[in-house]
Amino acid sequence: MRLRGVRGSRNIEDRRRSGGGGRAGIGGVGLLVVLAIGYFAGIDVTPLLQQATQPASAPRELSAEEERAAEFTSRVLATTETVWGEIFPSQVGRPYEPPVLVLYSGVTASPCGNASGATGPFYCPADQKAYLDTEFFATLSRQLGARGDFAAAYVIAHEVAHHVQNELGILGQVNERRQVVGETDANALTVRLELQADCLSGVWARSVDGLLEPGDIEEALNAARMIGDDHLQERAGRVPQPHTFTHGTSEQRSRWFATGFQSGDIRSCDTFRAQRL
Repeated sequence: MRLRGVRGSRNIEDRRRSGGGGRAGIGGVGLLVVLAIGYFAGIDVTPLLQQATQPASAPRELSAEEERAAEFTSRVLATTETVWGEIFPSQVGRPYEPPVLVLYSGVTASPCGNASGATGPFYCPADQKAYLDTEFFATLSRQLGARGDFAAAYVIAHEVAHHVQNELGILGQVNERRQVVGETDANALTVRLELQADCLSGVWARSVDGLLEPGDIEEALNAARMIGDDHLQERAGRVPQPHTFTHGTSEQRSRWFATGFQSGDIRSCDTFRAQRL
């Protein structure tokens, strides 16, 4: 992805120098919040509960690799601000309010519970911030097999897409519905939410076409496949269990990203009315 000359975003909150900040103990209410987030977001909160009682570490210096990761993230985030800032007036009929992206290292606090590198990047609608431990880029490349800078850019765009869903009122409606249905139905709703975010990421990718290099879209499609529920469960030595899926299969994730990329239209991303996911 050609990012040289692209401005950096001002909507970055960098907490990495504080090390493992936010590791204070979780009280009763906080514990319930963390467990609820784990259930509704489909993330494993066990590492959060284990790390929450560890003492905070002293301030530290960032490595050159960490500095590069922050610069990359800032520039990719800026492209999402430009793209959605143009799409919202033309397709939605109102201005776009961008999110803040929090960079952290190890673990940090959020209104949606503590964030940890073990949970992966996520978006918290309570404060309209996305949370990212940039170490996830290394995990994505080395452990999950999703290599390339555009694979990392896709991850950022996906979390911003959840903010787009929040701006459109979709996230709140789905969260309300998930709280009154059973676990299987809640998982199914989450899958549609995640596939829509993949599609919206594709809409963004189409709009930054001038910044793309040969192979970039293939990197994003590969990343989508590598983090499909069926693929991840198979990697863990399990037989895929569709009723437990919270993000969609590899085929679904890559296909919905491609749908958004081909159309460039938010309306093509209505996974909630789609007969076929």
